[in-house]
Amino acid sequence: MNLTKILTAVLLVASLFLAFRLYRSVQGTIEERELITSTETAIIEKLKLIREAEIVFHSVNGRYTANLDSLTSFIENGQVPIIQRREIITQKSYGVEDVQVIIDTLGFVAAKEKIYKKDYTVNASDNGIFMGFKVKIGNKVIKNQKAYSIKVGDKVNEPPFQDQGTVTKQESVNVGDELKKGQSLMGLSEYIFDPNTNLKTLGDVPGQTGLKFEIFAGQVDKSGLKVDVIEVKDPKPINPTRKESNEAKNRKPLHFGSRFDVSTSGNWE
Repeated sequence: MNLTKILTAVLLVASLFLAFRLYRSVQGTIEERELITSTETAIIEKLKLIREAEIVFHSVNGRYTANLDSLTSFIENGQVPIIQRREIITQKSYGVEDVQVIIDTLGFVAAKEKIYKKDYTVNASDNGIFMGFKVKIGNKVIKNQKAYSIKVGDKVNEPPFQDQGTVTKQESVNVGDELKKGQSLMGLSEYIFDPNTNLKTLGDVPGQTGLKFEIFAGQVDKSGLKVDVIEVKDPKPINPTRKESNEAKNRKPLHFGSRFDVSTSGNWE
């Protein structure tokens, strides 16, 4: 084998090696980005669940909690009262009205149902004549799917669902009945979180073995009034651009709420 062939072989091997290194470098970058994206998606879902649980916990207890055991126990065993607020207005002399607010507790719902599931009401879009439902109780529906028929003047409209979920109830209205705008027609329910979520790992940051979310619950003074605040964040972001010192709000560690302001907003929103 002459020198030319030897050099050609060496250059070919070197070229293949460099090409492989380049491919692995590009592929590694793609895989790293995909890992960051999937991990942050899981973190956001966990933060959303914790946020919803804290909001419901606050509605019952009048405060937030930084204790994960207390929060988990509340999700599993807590009860949330179903409240009805009504007013009794008494007309007094000189046009003065006395307004008495009465709050009745109609019953209780399991905290887990309140946290994991959302209920929606479908109301009549206009005054008109009811022409029938387009779905049945138990049907799963999606946004923009036709919900019911209503005759307004000479035109028959088929308003779409504004939310998605399972039809849980339909009001007792018959074809030919007059509808008033805003009148309740149907109820929907949708699980916004997986009901099989392992609550033992509620405080664990996805993708980070042994790492827990950092939770702060307390009060701050706002114009002389003590108000409750909550902040929950990922203390060690997998995304290298999400550093605490980063000035861009939406690039800081994934979190919701604030230690200093009344807010439960997430910085991913």
